[in-house]
Amino acid sequence: MHISVRELLRLFDEAYNRPTWLGSNLRAAVARVKAKEALWRPAPKRHNVWELTLHAAYWKYMVRRRLLEEKRGSFVLKGSNWFRSPAKVSEKEWRAILSVLDEEHRKLRAVVAQISPAILHKRVGRSRWTALQSISGAAMHDIYHAGQIQLLKRLMK
Repeated sequence: MHISVRELLRLFDEAYNRPTWLGSNLRAAVARVKAKEALWRPAPKRHNVWELTLHAAYWKYMVRRRLLEEKRGSFVLKGSNWFRSPAKVSEKEWRAILSVLDEEHRKLRAVVAQISPAILHKRVGRSRWTALQSISGAAMHDIYHAGQIQLLKRLMK
């Protein structure tokens, strides 16, 4: 597959916060969610919007870390992958989680914008995935979780 960095950025942004034909991207899916709604679970041991949002932010961090070949341990919150939501969260605390998502997207986007097309098809770090697979995977990950969040919002009603 031959894809330019510019086109890859377009797809990456579309999955996160740019208009798209497929419906809600990730940022649109969480945009009007209130703190109380973010903690709602459809059943015990099922993820809620808060957890899905932070999970998406974490994987943006992971892809950026892989592309830059950085060590683990620099994510804004302690933990990894799936973070258990608190029992209660204020609107301010929920907005802080949305800010983490926005910031991790911004940081990863900045790295992708500077990436050399020559390394897109090379494995990054110790990962078995190429840079292209990692970046496009991050975009698909956003869309996947946007769909889950949209479903959770409908189930809440």
